[in-house]
Amino acid sequence: MNVSLLDGWFPWTVQAAALALLLATAARRERAWLRRRGPIALGTALALTAAGAVAVLTLGGITDPVPFGVWLWSGVAVAALCVLGFGWRGARWWRRALVAPTVLLALFCAANSVNIATGYYPTLDDAIGELGGQPLPEQITLDELKSIHGRTGTGRIVQVDIPDTASGFAHRQELVYLPPAWFRSQTRPKLPVLEMIGGEFAAPDNWIRSGNAVKTADAFAARHNGFAPILVFVDATGGFRVDTECVDGPHGQAESHLLKDVPPFVQKTFNAATDPHKWGVAGWSMGGTCAVDLTVEHPNVFTHFGDFSGDKGPSTGDKDHTVQELYGGDAAAWAAHDPLTALAHHPKYQGVSGYFAQGDEEHGQIDSARALEAAARKDGIRTVNVVGSGRHTWQTGAASFAQALPWLAQQLGVPGTHA
Repeated sequence: MNVSLLDGWFPWTVQAAALALLLATAARRERAWLRRRGPIALGTALALTAAGAVAVLTLGGITDPVPFGVWLWSGVAVAALCVLGFGWRGARWWRRALVAPTVLLALFCAANSVNIATGYYPTLDDAIGELGGQPLPEQITLDELKSIHGRTGTGRIVQVDIPDTASGFAHRQELVYLPPAWFRSQTRPKLPVLEMIGGEFAAPDNWIRSGNAVKTADAFAARHNGFAPILVFVDATGGFRVDTECVDGPHGQAESHLLKDVPPFVQKTFNAATDPHKWGVAGWSMGGTCAVDLTVEHPNVFTHFGDFSGDKGPSTGDKDHTVQELYGGDAAAWAAHDPLTALAHHPKYQGVSGYFAQGDEEHGQIDSARALEAAARKDGIRTVNVVGSGRHTWQTGAASFAQALPWLAQQLGVPGTHA
């Protein structure tokens, strides 16, 4: 069902249906109800929605702006329930029956308001696939991989269970993209690697379903004799609502997992390159912040980064909240993971490079990239900084990755490219 959830006829149709059903539950009632109980029901719905919004914003630990549509459509759902409650007596059975679908459609619209604002699920297929745990196209297991060799026009996605031996980090199943050139013979080529990190509310397959990364890599490989970097879609959070910012802290040893679990497994399992100059890390939003942080802190593991719409440093709000939430109150750990602080205290980097990209509506991310790029260049890091079009959505991240991949591939030394 390749139906867009972000624009077009489907979202508008669902919204119109929710409003029509709400009106049908309240319209054509007796005048006394409309004059007395109707306003009470509407006022109660407004009060409950406002109270819920205040509770969520103050107690829910939410630091990002909440789309207005969340409150609007939540209000529609609450209004339908209030109309039912204040109008149960004397209401016909079908009016009562309409409340359930009204609430369901309104809640769908509220949830899709967040989706429209972030671009997590571009289509119904993407939403059903991820939420239902369906495998991706061209997805195979490690056992199936052993028997595949020969020429192929597209790469493959391999599901992997990477041991957490070094980190103890409880992570979800991760994925690896292998480009077409990897399959040409039973002697697998030692290809460069990019670890791919998603946003704060993330699943390992977001870069595939929402960020179009595999299609982008396949298109690149088609222009370069089948060669592209190996892409490792890692789990940097361990859960959809967990915000680790890729550091070791109260939410788990995420940094250790990305540094100590993933590279050895990929090198051993897929015969990948072991030279740090052939390893990089790229990410969108929180993942972009992670990419910079991991590279400037650990250039012995990652030498190249792609920061797509990242922040100035790991953050969960103001500094005090961040220190407590991410580092258990350890201010020294905050300083060690603040990229600007790390850059200011690090000797000149050798052979390190980074690509910054943001949309022209991402004013905070644009300012962050400028500050980070200036500090990085001063410390010997080669950089590119591009401002494209778009706001803070996965679609902007996908476009940034497509634009950055040729440059990153050159830095990584992908065969057929030249740095």
